[in-house]
Amino acid sequence: MVFSTLRDQMVGRDNLTAMQIAQHSLFTAREKLDLLNQLKAEVTSADAEGEDLGVTAGEIDEAITHVREGVQDGVGTQTVLKGDF
Repeated sequence: MVFSTLRDQMVGRDNLTAMQIAQHSLFTAREKLDLLNQLKAEVTSADAEGEDLGVTAGEIDEAITHVREGVQDGVGTQTVLKGDF
């Protein structure tokens, strides 16, 4: 699954940031929000257990806001095939 691969990169050696997910051109806004919300749940859970995944819930919130603002501006609702976000 694509989300699993991106999630692995968040904590793996490639360290994909939350904002990179928000700006990724291969996903629709809905897909980005789904992934970011999954990651936020995992980060929140890890924080409660004292683990550090290298990303904060605040960074993820900023990325979610970025995606939502793009949608309000009419950007990011289609994939890169439409050449938008």
